[in-house]
Amino acid sequence: MRSDRVHQRPQRRLSARILSARWMYVFLLPGFVFFVVFRYVPLLGTIIAWQDYSPFLGITGSPFVAWDNFVALLSDPEVATATRNTLVLSLLQLVFAFPAPIALSLLLNSLLSEGVKRSVQAIVYLPHFISWVVVISVWQQVFGGAGMFTGVVESLGGDPINLMSDPQLFPAMVTAQVIWKEIGWGTIIFFAAISMIPTEQYESAVVDGAGPWRRMWHITLPGIVPVIVLLLILRLGTVLTVGFEQLLLQQPAVGADAAQVLDTFSYFRGIVGGDWGLATAAGLVKGAIGTALVIAANKFCKRFAGHGAF
Repeated sequence: MRSDRVHQRPQRRLSARILSARWMYVFLLPGFVFFVVFRYVPLLGTIIAWQDYSPFLGITGSPFVAWDNFVALLSDPEVATATRNTLVLSLLQLVFAFPAPIALSLLLNSLLSEGVKRSVQAIVYLPHFISWVVVISVWQQVFGGAGMFTGVVESLGGDPINLMSDPQLFPAMVTAQVIWKEIGWGTIIFFAAISMIPTEQYESAVVDGAGPWRRMWHITLPGIVPVIVLLLILRLGTVLTVGFEQLLLQQPAVGADAAQVLDTFSYFRGIVGGDWGLATAAGLVKGAIGTALVIAANKFCKRFAGHGAF
């Protein structure tokens, strides 16, 4: 009887906590439904990676081909090109685009004027809310063959140049577009992390004679290291995802050799070409690699930095 009561008490306490926070769970419900419907339920469709899938036959009627799609994926030369482009773009974004919001957050945090700080924040936030269609159009008007940059070069006696259609410059242009569009939005998380650092630490540092640079290096930056590590781990999980819409819009200008990545490969081969099984196999392999990278990065960060995502 006593053991039954001991088991019932934790259950009652859990039920009481859930009941007291019922409105919080109500607010969480739409997000939970979203992930279940659009993230977990579609995982059942990955079975077509082992099928010669046809939408007219359906999953139950399409023939089973075992590992043929994966073998074809590994032997397809277009996959090698898409993988190389994906890794190059992802590495550039990891090296340049990922630290950009950190640097901007530290810079804005060093400003004494709150008015200037908020004005800069409002300006750099705006591009995040612009669609990639508009962003690419704006960049085309500035850096395209008839754009403002070319006009300036010609006025100085130079030859016309179209930066938006140069395959050699394409990785750098894509990275610059990502930084321009997302740097402001990325600072939100880092500003929140900076706001959690106790002000007493800064006051003590000022009393000890530490200047702005030392305060940033020894207080601000260490205070946001856990957030940086968390975001870095999550970023490594999407290392094979570099922006489908952004690259799809620019592929006609620079060619598939420069702009074909794994996401666009899956789109053209699956939806456009009708090879659903091969495209699903590509997405499944990409997801498996991303999961492995997250787990490995988490273990590495916990061992050497003392922080991890889980």
